[in-house]
Amino acid sequence: NLQMGASLDNLKYYDEDVEKVFTLFPRLKERIAQRGGTLSGGEQQMLSIGRALMARPKLLLLDEPSLGLAPLIVKQIFDAIRELNRTQGLTVFLVEQNAFGALKLANRGYVMVNGNVTMSGSGKELLANPEVRAAYLEGGHH
Repeated sequence: NLQMGASLDNLKYYDEDVEKVFTLFPRLKERIAQRGGTLSGGEQQMLSIGRALMARPKLLLLDEPSLGLAPLIVKQIFDAIRELNRTQGLTVFLVEQNAFGALKLANRGYVMVNGNVTMSGSGKELLANPEVRAAYLEGGHH
Protein backbone atom coordinates (compact mmCIF):
# COMPACT_ATOMS: atom_id res chain seq x y z
CA ASN A 1 0.00 0.00 0.00
CA LEU A 2 2.83 2.43 0.73
CA GLN A 3 4.29 1.72 -2.71
CA MET A 4 1.07 3.02 -4.28
CA GLY A 5 1.71 6.44 -2.78
CA ALA A 6 5.32 6.76 -3.88
CA SER A 7 6.00 9.38 -6.51
CA LEU A 8 7.71 8.15 -9.66
CA ASP A 9 9.90 11.25 -9.48
CA ASN A 10 11.15 10.31 -6.02
CA LEU A 11 11.68 6.55 -6.26
CA LYS A 12 15.32 7.01 -5.30
CA TYR A 13 14.02 8.07 -1.86
CA TYR A 14 11.61 5.14 -1.54
CA ASP A 15 13.45 3.21 1.21
CA GLU A 16 14.09 6.40 3.18
CA ASP A 17 10.45 7.45 2.88
CA VAL A 18 9.17 4.04 4.00
CA GLU A 19 11.42 4.26 7.07
CA LYS A 20 10.05 7.73 7.86
CA VAL A 21 6.51 6.33 7.73
CA PHE A 22 7.50 3.40 9.96
CA THR A 23 9.18 5.79 12.42
CA LEU A 24 6.03 7.89 12.52
CA PHE A 25 3.74 4.85 12.78
CA PRO A 26 5.65 1.88 14.29
CA ARG A 27 2.44 -0.19 14.22
CA LEU A 28 2.63 -0.28 10.44
CA LYS A 29 6.10 -1.82 10.57
CA GLU A 30 4.77 -4.48 12.95
CA ARG A 31 2.01 -5.24 10.42
CA ILE A 32 4.14 -5.09 7.27
CA ALA A 33 3.04 -8.54 6.05
CA GLN A 34 -0.64 -7.89 6.73
CA ARG A 35 -3.04 -6.81 3.97
CA GLY A 36 -4.27 -3.23 4.35
CA GLY A 37 -7.93 -4.26 4.36
CA THR A 38 -7.42 -6.43 7.44
CA LEU A 39 -5.88 -3.67 9.57
CA SER A 40 -7.86 -2.03 12.37
CA GLY A 41 -9.55 1.31 11.67
CA GLY A 42 -6.74 3.23 13.36
CA GLU A 43 -4.07 1.29 11.50
CA GLN A 44 -5.89 1.93 8.22
CA GLN A 45 -5.90 5.65 9.01
CA MET A 46 -2.15 5.50 9.70
CA LEU A 47 -1.68 3.66 6.41
CA SER A 48 -3.69 6.31 4.54
CA ILE A 49 -1.54 9.09 5.96
CA GLY A 50 1.63 7.09 5.32
CA ARG A 51 0.62 6.42 1.72
CA ALA A 52 0.02 10.16 1.18
CA LEU A 53 3.41 10.99 2.71
CA MET A 54 5.16 8.69 0.24
CA ALA A 55 4.46 11.29 -2.48
CA ARG A 56 6.49 13.85 -0.47
CA PRO A 57 3.74 16.47 -0.42
CA LYS A 58 4.22 20.06 0.68
CA LEU A 59 0.58 20.19 1.83
CA LEU A 60 -1.35 17.33 3.42
CA LEU A 61 -5.15 17.60 3.59
CA LEU A 62 -6.71 15.38 6.25
CA ASP A 63 -10.47 15.06 6.55
CA GLU A 64 -11.63 13.82 9.96
CA PRO A 65 -8.58 11.62 10.70
CA SER A 66 -9.87 10.89 14.22
CA LEU A 67 -13.39 9.86 13.21
CA GLY A 68 -14.44 6.62 14.89
CA LEU A 69 -11.04 5.91 16.42
CA ALA A 70 -10.20 4.97 20.01
CA PRO A 71 -8.77 7.84 22.11
CA LEU A 72 -5.28 6.29 22.23
CA ILE A 73 -5.18 6.02 18.42
CA VAL A 74 -6.48 9.59 18.07
CA LYS A 75 -3.59 10.76 20.26
CA GLN A 76 -1.10 8.85 18.10
CA ILE A 77 -2.55 10.35 14.90
CA PHE A 78 -2.48 13.89 16.33
CA ASP A 79 1.06 13.37 17.67
CA ALA A 80 2.12 12.27 14.18
CA ILE A 81 0.53 15.35 12.60
CA ARG A 82 2.36 17.59 15.08
CA GLU A 83 5.64 15.78 14.38
CA LEU A 84 5.24 16.13 10.60
CA ASN A 85 4.69 19.85 10.92
CA ARG A 86 7.51 20.34 13.42
CA THR A 87 10.26 18.21 11.88
CA GLN A 88 9.44 18.20 8.18
CA GLY A 89 7.83 21.61 7.84
CA LEU A 90 4.82 19.96 6.25
CA THR A 91 1.72 22.14 6.08
CA VAL A 92 -1.28 20.17 7.28
CA PHE A 93 -4.81 21.33 6.46
CA LEU A 94 -6.95 19.52 9.00
CA VAL A 95 -10.74 19.28 8.84
CA GLU A 96 -11.76 17.90 12.20
CA GLN A 97 -14.81 17.82 14.50
CA ASN A 98 -12.59 17.02 17.49
CA ALA A 99 -12.09 20.75 18.11
CA PHE A 100 -10.04 20.34 21.28
CA GLY A 101 -7.52 17.96 19.71
CA ALA A 102 -7.28 19.90 16.48
CA LEU A 103 -6.86 23.31 18.11
CA LYS A 104 -4.20 21.99 20.49
CA LEU A 105 -1.95 21.27 17.53
CA ALA A 106 -3.08 24.04 15.16
CA ASN A 107 -0.93 27.04 14.36
CA ARG A 108 -4.02 28.60 12.81
CA GLY A 109 -7.64 27.58 13.17
CA TYR A 110 -10.96 28.41 11.57
CA VAL A 111 -14.40 27.78 13.01
CA MET A 112 -17.06 27.03 10.44
CA VAL A 113 -20.81 27.03 10.98
CA ASN A 114 -23.07 25.89 8.15
CA GLY A 115 -20.22 26.20 5.66
CA ASN A 116 -19.23 29.73 6.66
CA VAL A 117 -16.08 30.78 8.51
CA THR A 118 -17.32 32.49 11.66
CA MET A 119 -14.06 32.85 13.55
CA SER A 120 -10.33 32.46 13.04
CA GLY A 121 -7.16 32.79 15.06
CA SER A 122 -4.27 30.82 16.42
CA GLY A 123 -5.10 27.47 17.95
CA LYS A 124 -4.32 28.88 21.40
CA GLU A 125 -6.56 31.92 20.83
CA LEU A 126 -9.47 29.77 19.72
CA LEU A 127 -9.01 27.35 22.63
CA ALA A 128 -9.22 30.32 25.02
CA ASN A 129 -12.19 31.97 23.26
CA PRO A 130 -15.33 31.72 25.45
CA GLU A 131 -17.65 31.29 22.44
CA VAL A 132 -15.55 28.45 21.04
CA ARG A 133 -15.25 26.85 24.46
CA ALA A 134 -19.02 26.97 25.00
CA ALA A 135 -19.91 25.67 21.55
CA TYR A 136 -17.21 23.06 20.95
CA LEU A 137 -15.17 22.29 24.03
CA GLU A 138 -17.48 22.13 27.03
CA GLY A 139 -19.95 19.37 27.72
CA GLY A 140 -17.76 16.43 26.74
CA HIS A 141 -17.07 17.32 23.10
CA HIS A 142 -13.37 16.68 23.52
